[in-house]
Amino acid sequence: MSSTPSTAVLVVVGAGPRATGLLERIAANSPELWDGARELRIHLVDPHPPGPGRIWRHEQSALLRMNSMAEDVTMFTDESSTIEGPVRPGPSLAEWAAQFSGRGPRHTPYAEPADPEVLAELRTLTGADFPTRRAQSAYLDWVFRRTLTELPPSVTVEWHRTTATAVTGPPDGPQYVHLADRATPLTADLVVLAQGHLGSTPAAEHRDHAAFALRHGRFHLPPEFSADADLSGLRPGEHVLLRGFGLAFIDLMALLTEGRGGTYRTEADGTLTYLPSGREPVLHVGSRRGVPYHSKTRYRLQGPRPPLPRHFGPEAVDALLTEGRPLDLRCDVWPLMAKEIGFGHYHELFHAHPERTALPWADFIAAYDRLGWYDDDMAALVATAVPDPADRLDFEALDHPLDGLAFPTADALQEHLREHIAEDVARREDPEFSADLGAFLALLSVYGQLPRLVAAGRLTARSVAERLDGWWHGFFSFLASGPPGFRLRQLLALSRAGIVHFLGADVRIGTDESTGTFTATSSTVPGHIAHATALIEAYLPGPSLDLTEDPLLRDLHRTGALTEEVITDPTHTHRSGLLAVSPTDGHLVDPSLGSPHPRRIALGAPTNSRAVAAFARPRTNAPAFRQNDAVARVLLRALSTTEAGTATSQVDGPPLRV
Repeated sequence: MSSTPSTAVLVVVGAGPRATGLLERIAANSPELWDGARELRIHLVDPHPPGPGRIWRHEQSALLRMNSMAEDVTMFTDESSTIEGPVRPGPSLAEWAAQFSGRGPRHTPYAEPADPEVLAELRTLTGADFPTRRAQSAYLDWVFRRTLTELPPSVTVEWHRTTATAVTGPPDGPQYVHLADRATPLTADLVVLAQGHLGSTPAAEHRDHAAFALRHGRFHLPPEFSADADLSGLRPGEHVLLRGFGLAFIDLMALLTEGRGGTYRTEADGTLTYLPSGREPVLHVGSRRGVPYHSKTRYRLQGPRPPLPRHFGPEAVDALLTEGRPLDLRCDVWPLMAKEIGFGHYHELFHAHPERTALPWADFIAAYDRLGWYDDDMAALVATAVPDPADRLDFEALDHPLDGLAFPTADALQEHLREHIAEDVARREDPEFSADLGAFLALLSVYGQLPRLVAAGRLTARSVAERLDGWWHGFFSFLASGPPGFRLRQLLALSRAGIVHFLGADVRIGTDESTGTFTATSSTVPGHIAHATALIEAYLPGPSLDLTEDPLLRDLHRTGALTEEVITDPTHTHRSGLLAVSPTDGHLVDPSLGSPHPRRIALGAPTNSRAVAAFARPRTNAPAFRQNDAVARVLLRALSTTEAGTATSQVDGPPLRV
């Protein structure tokens, strides 16, 4: 054997922000863990450009925007990050954009985006703006190119603009990553799957609706990523049912109105009026809650940042894990989560708006800390200390705002919901209610603590199914992942113009063979039936290994080389549709081995790590950043000890350069 060290080879399937974040952590940890005498070649496999990947690619409608302010988006670790590797700060999207207007320093490597519309947006972008997805695409492209410059000379990256279709190879030998456009696979020492959010083939209900639409010449769209959806089959004036009132609906709303030539006019009182083009369909929208996601806040904290976590941090999780019994999320965990969110809310209220409180903060927090969230004394404490009910945190009212309400006519519901939406937007844009932002930050903190509790396997199967993957995921998105306020003002204008109609809560979709129409009913307007010739499932595809459109995962699933997360206890079995990985380092659980596969790792949305956000709000100790760092260190250690000659680099072209 030659004394010259062989080249170590890593293949990363997927080149979007998750893969970029992993590369950034490889670059950060290389000075400590990588011997520069040996070469490391990294292959990225993705048909979409590295950095943005598919979801954030530039080639999508300029109407589509982020639901975060520019100052709240970062790809970089900071002082809040609890990681073993080095913290390497970098600019947020807003800080990066400031260079193009001269308001901030230039960031290496410097290059203006080629799209003049994106460059014009970046030159005027402020931290409080909600950028287009194309602007985020430019930022992610820059992060990727910066990361390449930070890799040591012995580490090179090559991008294969194609799709990975399979990975084969023994657990103790080379891995072969098969590509759609070439006969010879890539040979690797280790493989990382980082495909990001994946599409799914339609489930049984959606196939039935598609068959109905085909029989009657109607339009049907199953769950789909909005940027990929083909909406050309919808006719002007056609009545369309949309099931789902979250961000997918907001995107579809924009594409089917402004995207078809409609415009908005701002009136003297600040309200919007929609001016139709005549090419819009008529949209009837409803969901389980019957209301849109809460508007994103557009202000900063008015008081000091709450010191999080306080009630649901590592110590609280440790205590739960030592109880030695199955845990129910709602009964055992939620009271601590709720108390943490409440702490964020009241910390901001007492520090920023003390005139609306009736106790000194020290007295309030001393009592708050010792009481349980559902204690009668807690309710009495809050009622005494916070005189105005509008300043109190009421999860039940937030979660189901239409519960117990019934309207005699659909028109009466329209008026009620327009008032509800207008009040929500006004509150989320008024810094007098900045306690809502304190609660939001605590929500993010709680979210970051949950993966370790889930990974320990202590939650009951029903609790994971109904509470974690069901209620909690929806509740978190409803409160924390809503659209910008301007989108909801547009929704109000569309409602007033008769383009959008609200269906209410607990929407049920049916079909009427006699008329060839889809139907929708809701408990909010008893007896009312809406008919339409089109149905759109206005939400993203859920995780499903059985239905995944990703050919590599589909092949691994078919051949029994991966494990779906299945949680079983004496009363329930939950199949999450997620890829089972080891909690500490993301290695695939291989059923043929009965243990994690030593050479295959998976990260992000398709996995049961449930830390899906590839980028994050600054100073929130993002779970994905922690995972990226841990996995990068595992990879570097493993690759540095791989025997020479295990894998050989197969080069289609020169490594990527900036």
